[in-house]
Amino acid sequence: MSDHGNPSFLSPEVLDPAVRVGRPSESSGGLPAVTVALTMAIKQMGVSRTVSSLLDLNQEAGYDCPGCAWPDPDGERSRFEFCENGAKAVAEEATRERVTRAFFAEHAVAELAEQSDYWLGKRGRLTEPMYLPKGATHYEPISWDAAFDVIGRELRALGSPNEAVFYTSGRTSNEAAFLYQLFVRQFGTNNLPDCSNMCHESSGVGMLETLGTGKGTVSLADFEVADCILVIGQNPGTNHPRMLSTLQRAARRGCRIVSINPLEESGLKRFKHPQEVSGVLGAGTALATDFLPVRINGDVALLKGIQKAIIESHPACIDHAFIRDYTDGFDAYCNDLAAESWDAITESAGIEEARIRALAAVIASSKAMICCWAMGVTQHENAVANIKEIVNLLLLGGHVGRPGAGACPVRGHSNVQGDRTMGIWERPTQQFLSRLGTEFDFVPPAEHGFDVVHAIEAMHEQRAHVFVALGGNFLSATPDTAYTAQALRQCRLTVQVSTKLNRSHLITGEHALILPCLGRTERDLQQGGAQVITVEDSMGIVHGSHGHLAPASDHLRSEPAIVAGIAQTTLGVDWSGFVADYDTIRDRIARVIPGFDNMNARVREPGGFALPHAVRDRREFATASGRAQFTVHAIPRVEIAPGQLVMMTIRSHDQFNTTIYGLDDRYRGISNGRRVVLLNADDIAAQGFADGDAVDLVSHFRGVQRCARNFRIVTYAIPRGCAATYFPETNVLVPIDSVAAGSRTPTSKSVIISLARAATRSTADA
Repeated sequence: MSDHGNPSFLSPEVLDPAVRVGRPSESSGGLPAVTVALTMAIKQMGVSRTVSSLLDLNQEAGYDCPGCAWPDPDGERSRFEFCENGAKAVAEEATRERVTRAFFAEHAVAELAEQSDYWLGKRGRLTEPMYLPKGATHYEPISWDAAFDVIGRELRALGSPNEAVFYTSGRTSNEAAFLYQLFVRQFGTNNLPDCSNMCHESSGVGMLETLGTGKGTVSLADFEVADCILVIGQNPGTNHPRMLSTLQRAARRGCRIVSINPLEESGLKRFKHPQEVSGVLGAGTALATDFLPVRINGDVALLKGIQKAIIESHPACIDHAFIRDYTDGFDAYCNDLAAESWDAITESAGIEEARIRALAAVIASSKAMICCWAMGVTQHENAVANIKEIVNLLLLGGHVGRPGAGACPVRGHSNVQGDRTMGIWERPTQQFLSRLGTEFDFVPPAEHGFDVVHAIEAMHEQRAHVFVALGGNFLSATPDTAYTAQALRQCRLTVQVSTKLNRSHLITGEHALILPCLGRTERDLQQGGAQVITVEDSMGIVHGSHGHLAPASDHLRSEPAIVAGIAQTTLGVDWSGFVADYDTIRDRIARVIPGFDNMNARVREPGGFALPHAVRDRREFATASGRAQFTVHAIPRVEIAPGQLVMMTIRSHDQFNTTIYGLDDRYRGISNGRRVVLLNADDIAAQGFADGDAVDLVSHFRGVQRCARNFRIVTYAIPRGCAATYFPETNVLVPIDSVAAGSRTPTSKSVIISLARAATRSTADA
């Protein structure tokens, strides 16, 4: 075993003997969702705080959910415009628990590192800036001015601005993101990795090269008229629950909903709307009309099979006029499909030819089809090819730029799309840099910066010495946990802007800062009065967010104020005007970023405003030729040795990204634990194991092995040769040097593993 194994300081690796396994649920939502949401919320917030917080959630005069980026409905909204996991997200932020200076004085960093991510998160909100001096064992209080001085000194002492890394989480507001990227570029670098690098970067690359846009091409209104919706590599019941009400309306009017995924997730079987009598007392609404259990990373093969079948058996359903007028590459694409063998398709996809042809008939008859997808297709070595094959399928039927049809990458964090729009990107366009430089009278750096993987490698190799994170839990979110931990420990200074305690505060550089910020739920009072922030959802709608709760501590600062404080001590600039009134930030955004004209007035309109979209609105494609592109891709050949499996990381239902709300995965029938591996019964028997056995998971990549210890085998309906585990517990298995071609997204859904019998250590032993 190499040094890529998992040192004990990263997180506990103990088997939980209390884990229980039952039958997966046949439906989502309903009374259990309401009960769990309210129980968790009341436990953390109390009754009155729960009522006021949830009634403000996703309302036009309220605040935007800190969870997923699914759009708010147009027009009149329900007073209960939130889902179970949205309520959990609010409870986590608005909890009454506090992490004070007394807590840090009582607990050494090494002691805290021995606790689980779940335990750390439940300690509550951070209350004041904390500093871990070089060689110290405990964090200690520090004033804001002193904290900014520490950052400024370290940044000014660097040999080059490129020796600093500035990470951003998708929760950050548009205003904070714009100021942050401005500061970083005035400092002199494009080292702006963000969480997009680890999730939908492949979507942006694939769509930009084929459609000329990195954003989805549909609006929420399109779901009301689509006659076919493909949901590929996505689990909306857990990750985007408000999407289920949209799918419910589509299903009730006869829309075909097709689920393509290795796991048949409960959220797409049947939905019980909690605000309907039938959702509480009845059977609810059946959603997916078709389910294809594709093998992990069998998407290229399956999509090629569908298209091959359409061309062979349903040529009259091809939109030849659209292809002639708007696309390039069709002949080469057809020749490739004609040459592809059905044996190769069915072997890779794990789906028989007859089922593929039956689905092809459904898709061929569609007049308006939407393709939705998420991480299940974006985190493979061939992820960009996956996206391009989805685009091929849409182009074949002309399902782009017309009502009810288009591409819908479903973003997983509330403003991850807005952060990118604001310029949080390590590879900015020259057009953006030119507008930014003209507006602020400086010459922005042109050299591309570090993405997430490049940043980790640079820190590991001591080419980067300062790491600043505006939100997020970088260590737990990133691949190859042990390698990343070593990288962070090579830094001179690590800085985390956070609302709650997480593992990234415990694996640090020589010295470290925790800077506590306001949350979405809280009032942001500045010199100019109460401030509004803005976010952009998955479909390009920009709208305001107004927190109403009193801040968790008088010592908290807003993210724009924190960025301005760092800029003051590093660059000597005075951005107090930006902090006093966020309208002044939005005025500058409007002059730099196309589509944001008159932003301050438009964002105050009910529902905000939609950004222009040339593909959706006019069938204009900003590609090199000005036309959409058909592309050709070989079916991936994954070499699997005997006894090996392909593993994908997944979320539990009690989780959002790295935030662990609880220890249950209700829809999959798992409770009281997270260290489980879902396996096909035949694979379990073939390897000489039994359901419930304790195993270590060993990943294999380029001769290097990585190990995650003490997982319980759970028999599950998953294709043979496949395995599923929760992250971040198994991020330690994801190789740092295994990334998607073209997007460099870590391959968290294509990890080659083997099983070894574990010498178990239980929570009781720990």
